[in-house]
Order: sequence, then structure tokens, then C-alpha cells
Amino acid sequence: MAGMAATKNDTEKNDAAKTEDVITRLAGKGEEAIRRIVDLPGGQRALDAFNDLKLRVDDLSKKVRGVDELEQRVAKLEKDLAALKRAQKPASGS
Repeated sequence: MAGMAATKNDTEKNDAAKTEDVITRLAGKGEEAIRRIVDLPGGQRALDAFNDLKLRVDDLSKKVRGVDELEQRVAKLEKDLAALKRAQKPASGS
């Protein structure tokens, strides 16, 4: 049994090492692709445009998250206002 546990542990370590190796290789390929894009005519402009687009998308996602919070606050205020109106109706009917 102890031998099986050691084998299982070794297998998990090998799997983790393989995963890390694949990620490292992908990162290297990505860097190589970026270098090739930059070397193309207009490549630097395209890369700058992609980076600008990423920043804009990040900003928009932050704003959208802010809108979601505001919508929740407005919904709560509308609910509170409706409750206040219901509470006032019997008093103004007399």
C-alpha cells in the first residue's frame, strides 16, 4: 500500500510538471508570435491598438459592474418608496 501512495504522489508531481511545461511552452510561443507581429509592417500599431482595446474593455467592465450596483440600489429605493406610499394611503383617505 505504501508503494501505491508513493506512485500516486509521483504521478501527481509528473502531471503538475507536464502542465507547467505546457504553460511555459505556450507562453514562449505567445512571446514569439508577438515579436513576429511587431516585425511586420504596421505590426507595432496593431499591437498598440490591441493593448488600447484591452484597457478600454477593462474600463468598461468596471463601469458595468458599477451600473449593476446602482441598479440594485435603485431597485431597493423603489421598493422602499412603494412601501412608504402604501403606508400613507390609509392616512390620506380619512
